[in-house]
Amino acid sequence: MNLAIDIGNTLAKMAVIEAGQVVDTFKFEGVGEREVASVLESYPGVEAAVLVSSRGDVAGIEAFLRKRAGRYLRFDHTVPVPLKNLYRTPGTLGCDRLAAAVGANALYPESNVLIVDFGTAITVDMVSAAGEFLGGNISPGAASRFRALHEYTCSLPLRALRPGETELLGRDTFSAIESGVIDGIVYEIEGYIGRLSARYPDLRIIFTGGDGNFFAKRVKNPIFATYDLVVYGLNRILEYNAD
Repeated sequence: MNLAIDIGNTLAKMAVIEAGQVVDTFKFEGVGEREVASVLESYPGVEAAVLVSSRGDVAGIEAFLRKRAGRYLRFDHTVPVPLKNLYRTPGTLGCDRLAAAVGANALYPESNVLIVDFGTAITVDMVSAAGEFLGGNISPGAASRFRALHEYTCSLPLRALRPGETELLGRDTFSAIESGVIDGIVYEIEGYIGRLSARYPDLRIIFTGGDGNFFAKRVKNPIFATYDLVVYGLNRILEYNAD
């Protein structure tokens, strides 16, 4: 049984994984030794742990895991992965992006896969059927776009994602902001899907991240949505480096 920890810009997620399947997940705004200890107490069968972090110092958690887990791996750009990384500057590639790419390749081996991660930032990444990370793009996520409109103008109110249909043309300021941000993201992603599908006719598409399910309902393509893609990739990387 393994423990995968993904400390992102907004939330921290821990997943307990057994035989390649996620058996339980935990989400925290902040994660420290107490939260990790609580999960390990619930799952004493955890024998190995892997961690990736987009935040600052996690030395305390690392020291704790080295004591409590039989084997511990901190995933960074120096750790071998079961993909060929074609990024020109691999040291600057977000490790969560690379872990998601490994997870996508594990879910759909020998397939061309487009990964869209809807978080604080939206990342659009591509893995080839030959097992290559081809690269990708980064743009602001939904919350970042709403906040930018509010903070960089004098009078626009702060809005957020909401369920229901958007209007093609907003008829008040609230709906204009909501439609502008939500539909703008939908058109952006549909544009990527259209262009990449023309190049890769067998393209598989995975949506992940906190807003992944929200946009999976709005983009008109066959999509597999999972919040667990990064932890699947971390678990695969942990197993790949077991020897």
